[in-house]
Amino acid sequence: MIVERLPLGVYGANCYIIICEDTKEAMIVDLGGEPEEIIKKSKREGFKINCIVLTHGHGDHIAGVPGFLKEIKCPVYAHEKEEEMLNDPKLNLSSTMYMDKISIKLDRLLKDGDVIKVGNLNIKVIHTPGHTIGGICLKVDNYILTGDTLFQGSIGRTDLYGGSYDTIIDSINDKILIYDDETIILPGHGPATTINAEKRTNPFVRK
Repeated sequence: MIVERLPLGVYGANCYIIICEDTKEAMIVDLGGEPEEIIKKSKREGFKINCIVLTHGHGDHIAGVPGFLKEIKCPVYAHEKEEEMLNDPKLNLSSTMYMDKISIKLDRLLKDGDVIKVGNLNIKVIHTPGHTIGGICLKVDNYILTGDTLFQGSIGRTDLYGGSYDTIIDSINDKILIYDDETIILPGHGPATTINAEKRTNPFVRK
């Protein structure tokens, strides 16, 4: 498995490419801008994108999706409770950000515990509400992609539509930190970290 991180868009949100080395199939997670960069990279490195998965519906994580789909057709997945936000530019905040108004139609509505297959990889969907109603994390091998739920030393904001401080804390402690201490956290913004590091240093998690 290959995992690549590209901070994209005017807000520099982390876009991840998860590639199955055996089949060269790939999944894009959170395409926040500059779709041409992903298209060029796929052609240069010879991998085929079979889906886009959105950890949540905020504009800085979805802005590159419409432009990408104009060039390459592939299904878009997100949690079923995120569908309303992704359809509404006001709720997904694209109408107030430095980008076009965005409305995205989902091809698959995900639920907690679903598995997304990418080549020989099995990616587990973990519903982690709190930043948004339908926020998810994605577990693959020894990695968890946490979107805007958990960052190095911090957590996602909870003052926007669908946010809840108590809910995000429960999501982090009960659904993310239950995994092995050496599990690598790949957040939606900023550098990678580990579960062990967050248990030791993150002021928002239960020790």
